[in-house]
Amino acid sequence: MPDGTLDIEAYYRRYGAMVMRRCRQLLKDEDEAMDAAQDTFVRLLRYADRLEGRAPSSLLYTMATNVCPNRIRARGRNRSDAVGDIVEEIAHSGDHADRVLTDHFLGRLFETQKPDTRTMAICHYVDGMTLEETASACGLSVSGVRKRLRTLRSAGLELKER
Repeated sequence: MPDGTLDIEAYYRRYGAMVMRRCRQLLKDEDEAMDAAQDTFVRLLRYADRLEGRAPSSLLYTMATNVCPNRIRARGRNRSDAVGDIVEEIAHSGDHADRVLTDHFLGRLFETQKPDTRTMAICHYVDGMTLEETASACGLSVSGVRKRLRTLRSAGLELKER
């Protein structure tokens, strides 16, 4: 750019898919890859005044590569991976006694959440909709849905441990 600043939006349009592929390759998890790709561009934005516009694809590839190991390390410390996704467990439960307990658990879980969070969870975890499809169906952004589902998952794990 003529004034020395980076055009983050243009970089996102041009290199966003490449960054996403790299994050997917390293993390092997769609949601985490999306978060890592977003983190990569947030870092680019944060440090834009210190960076030059030369070799942006190499810069972004390196940044994405550096963001992902941090997420992998955090994943190791995050008990939610060890416990498993409670919402998916509930969705695939078949036993009648499990269903009764599940209904009770879900009632307690969703009473602490925003009303449309239940719809999001059903769309994504039960109906198998992508985050983009869920966001469209619920009228929110993908990052909003991702954040809400992450909050729901954490609340479910906390409730399960009680």
